[in-house]
Amino acid sequence: MDTILKVEKLIKYYGGKGSVTKAVNGVSFEVPAGEFTGIMGASGSGKTTILNCISTIDTVTSGHIFIEGTDITRMKANELSKFRRTKLGFIFQDFNLLDTLTAYENIALALAILKKPAAVIDSRVKEVAGELAITDILQKYPYQMSGGQKQRVAAARAIASKPSIVLADEPTGALDSKSAAALLQSMDTLNSELKATIIMVTHDAFTASYCRRILFIKDGVIFDEIKREGQSRKDFFEQIIGVQTMLGGANSDVL
Repeated sequence: MDTILKVEKLIKYYGGKGSVTKAVNGVSFEVPAGEFTGIMGASGSGKTTILNCISTIDTVTSGHIFIEGTDITRMKANELSKFRRTKLGFIFQDFNLLDTLTAYENIALALAILKKPAAVIDSRVKEVAGELAITDILQKYPYQMSGGQKQRVAAARAIASKPSIVLADEPTGALDSKSAAALLQSMDTLNSELKATIIMVTHDAFTASYCRRILFIKDGVIFDEIKREGQSRKDFFEQIIGVQTMLGGANSDVL
């Protein structure tokens, strides 16, 4: 299986002049195409910093990040902007939908920015809406949707342009349990049926149990790695809880 993401000796410092915080300390890992990878760890462990560096939101202090063989740490600002639009999809905790646009228009906007033909946009919006079971709300505005519906629209927008990687930052954090389960089932469909490569940061073991592999971060380094492989999601959930216990603290403490 082709490697779509390679993180090589990633180091990220914050601060300076005697007050330096080493958020990430030499992290290296690879993600093959089509994998659903989770990143977990306590608050301040460095997990979000890793995601921010991969997403080009933040810059690295040293090390390299390769996406489809391209070293994004060597790109200039204008190159990164284009790369972000064409290669990366984002699912945020707070949805980030435009209130004045319908669900259809929010999804279509990602394709319009790439100057896709109208017929292509229409076909793709309807395709991803069908996959995520939101066809019946395409003409609704965000204020007319539930939290779960908003997040599925956000997920549809994230994959509409067929990005190389979908990056999800605590996507279930603002959802109730029913909406969270629906979104996670949708993400599972994106991964298993559409072969989307997903990297998700989460503190929640239930959410993480939908992943195929999980990297646990502690004090800026990889503490452990587990794979679901042939396990049921229930068994994988219990394995996640076991690693969290070793990390120190109950599940509610792993933020």
